[in-house]
Amino acid sequence: MNNEILTRVALRYRAVFLDINREDINMRSEASVPVLAFTKRLKENGFCVSEELLHALNAVPADRLAEITECINDVMGVKLNWASLVKGWNVPTDETLADHLITFIANFFGKEAGFKGTTLPCGHLIPEGTFPIERYNGCPFCGTPFETADFVYKGQGSKLKELRLFTISDMKHVFTSLLASSTPLDATQKDSLEQLLREFPIPEDANITMKETATLVIKLLVEQDKAGEAAKLLKTPTDILRYLWYEKTGYVQIIEPKTLVAHARKLYYHMWGPLDRGVDAAKDMKKKLMLKYDHRACLRVALWLNAIPLTAKQAAENMNPKRGMWVRMIRALRLGEYSRKNGFDHLAEILDVFYKQEYSTWQGRVDRARSENDADMTLALLKERPGLFARCLFASMLRFGSDKVIVAFEEIADKLPARLLLSLGNAAETYFDPKEVRLARPITGVTHKIEPNKLLALYDDDARKAMVDAVDGLYKASMARRFAAQGTEAKTIFIDSSLYNIPVSVGDRSTTIQDTSCALMGTRFPVEDDAVRLFLQWGKGLHAQHLDMDLSARIALANGKVSECAYYSLRCVGAKHSGDIRSIPEMVGTAEYIELSLPELENAGAKYVTFTCNAYSVGALSPNLVVGWMDSANPMKISEKKGVAYDPSCVQHMVRISEGNLSKGLVFGVLDVAKHEIIWLEMPFTSQTLRGANSEAIEALLHKLEAKLSIGQLLDMKAKAQNLIVVENVEDADEAYTYEWALNPADVTKLLNG
Repeated sequence: MNNEILTRVALRYRAVFLDINREDINMRSEASVPVLAFTKRLKENGFCVSEELLHALNAVPADRLAEITECINDVMGVKLNWASLVKGWNVPTDETLADHLITFIANFFGKEAGFKGTTLPCGHLIPEGTFPIERYNGCPFCGTPFETADFVYKGQGSKLKELRLFTISDMKHVFTSLLASSTPLDATQKDSLEQLLREFPIPEDANITMKETATLVIKLLVEQDKAGEAAKLLKTPTDILRYLWYEKTGYVQIIEPKTLVAHARKLYYHMWGPLDRGVDAAKDMKKKLMLKYDHRACLRVALWLNAIPLTAKQAAENMNPKRGMWVRMIRALRLGEYSRKNGFDHLAEILDVFYKQEYSTWQGRVDRARSENDADMTLALLKERPGLFARCLFASMLRFGSDKVIVAFEEIADKLPARLLLSLGNAAETYFDPKEVRLARPITGVTHKIEPNKLLALYDDDARKAMVDAVDGLYKASMARRFAAQGTEAKTIFIDSSLYNIPVSVGDRSTTIQDTSCALMGTRFPVEDDAVRLFLQWGKGLHAQHLDMDLSARIALANGKVSECAYYSLRCVGAKHSGDIRSIPEMVGTAEYIELSLPELENAGAKYVTFTCNAYSVGALSPNLVVGWMDSANPMKISEKKGVAYDPSCVQHMVRISEGNLSKGLVFGVLDVAKHEIIWLEMPFTSQTLRGANSEAIEALLHKLEAKLSIGQLLDMKAKAQNLIVVENVEDADEAYTYEWALNPADVTKLLNG
């Protein structure tokens, strides 16, 4: 059992993993000297411990406490270089565009032109009377750092985050809840699941309902040479194709290869600029998609298809939507050869029906009925497949009329997963508003705007509002029936007030990894004091090189005006930047900061501040790049000698860019100035600077997150349906739903399983 892996996973749930039994904890013991030293180190990083964990730590050897401390220090980035370009950057250097221009001219013509000044280690001449070089840790002209910092501030945070005890049983609970999650896993959950899959066997009674989760499990089972066990998770040919696609591309969602190649060309053109880079990227993607399989892989897929629990016609119809891809796969995997061998009769029958096309498709029948405007036939067919009916519910309401479609949908509503119903309720208001911009974020990572359905113009405001109300009433009535059917012996319920600020996760999945929490997109973080400090750290583990990442903030002022704090504007209303670093030192990385002053922003009439990070010089954001913000009621220091402004105890939220993330830019939060709240969101975009972050799309995403049903509201629905009395104290409740409970989103989704 790998204690370090389990410690890292536990920390995401605000817990410390200890390999002990709760029954063995002496709750009357006093904290030992090593434990007191350990808790002191935790406090420096912004953590405290629960009473149970404090007593449990007494049974832990000192060397294990040291391992946990080292792990937390690593996660919090304590040993990284947090020096900025400017020393004491809260005091302006008063550098100007003229300084850059004069320095450029001086370096172009050289000292022979009569320029006097200081030549820095990077080779640049800084003329006299330009940059105050004594204020910099590196070259103010090219952004190359010369000095690093071997310290960070600690213990300035005013609000400690409590860590709980996690035992083996708790870790197994997280493991099984991730496996059984009824909503798709985000990047943090996927990473945790992959780690835990290597530590624990898959339970015999595991109920894996999500196709994406099943694909992750199948991949690991294949790696462990357990293809026979993986076959239990493969119910249709599409499940097999999904695994093969994931194995090739890392994407779970299947898209046509030509679409992916075209996207690679377009994406890399946006990132790199030169067209030839985009062409090369397309060639690389084509090469990656070449189908070459060895004998073991071919036999494995042949056995899987032969064991599919569908008739040949059902299997062939399932394969039809991706017919072109299947034709290539059948050839590459030599399935025709295997179908002629003894014991592969079902495979032979599937291929025979597939090639002869001796089947009709459900989608074809729906399309025909829809084109003939036959509402009765269309709705009758849609009721056969409730999931697909849900996905086209809104468009069907506009096409055939709301009343008729809603009546048909109500007949099958209770057969649907609750997450689909919740998605409909969350999306209805935006969909039926002809002025609202909708967002789509495909697996390729770039957020797209979707224009309103043209059929909305056929209806007036009252009719459109009636459609929204109909959908709202439909999903609430279904959820009430589900909760009532669950039954409970409880009489009282406690709902933490913070849960009303956390949306139920049924759609917006983050692609970044949260190593110190599992907050859901749309979570609101209150600002304690008048200052918020953004931070960006990148380059950990990389050799010294030119690697330019940028931290920026866009301030939305009154009357549609915008102010920007970025590498080209280090000072603006209510914001200060620590300087533009464009190269990284050896192995330890480098950092940038932005300090926001809420009083100044309020006086200037600012409404929102959008936080972004961008990759200026390379294709995508650097792996292991860490970005987030700090907040504390206590003043946060800035070093006059090194410019260090990082304190792990003040970190309110922090995310890490994972391997394979191709985002050029990332919006990672929005400060609501009037409410003194920061909304965590994640919206990738393809631009070198924050100006490429579409304001309209950001506002649309904010509106979408605000409109989502919160966990607290969902629990209110449960309480009403089950006649539970809501109490104010957790000790008085038969059922308690706390913030700590909500840290495991997979547990939250269990509310949707009723």
